[in-house]
Amino acid sequence: MANPLIPVSERAASPDQIEAIDNRRRWGLAFQVIAGQFAFFAVLLTLWSGQDLTYSPHWMHPMFYYNVLAGALALILGIYGSYLKRGAPEF
Repeated sequence: MANPLIPVSERAASPDQIEAIDNRRRWGLAFQVIAGQFAFFAVLLTLWSGQDLTYSPHWMHPMFYYNVLAGALALILGIYGSYLKRGAPEF
């Protein structure tokens, strides 16, 4: 009887296909970790971006732009890492 915890598409996979799936999931975890680091930095940058928006003249708000960039990268890498890590875990 097949293991019901394994997705249907992976039940009859060859060892090479399983290796590719494991490699994909490792990359997914790496992207999720990087996304977490960007999210942490985005939270820290909020301390300076509020002051930057208040006191910087005109369109010169570099800390705000860094904060938006870090937040966007955290969101994009988190979603892509979750997409790559889809399926049942290895153990």
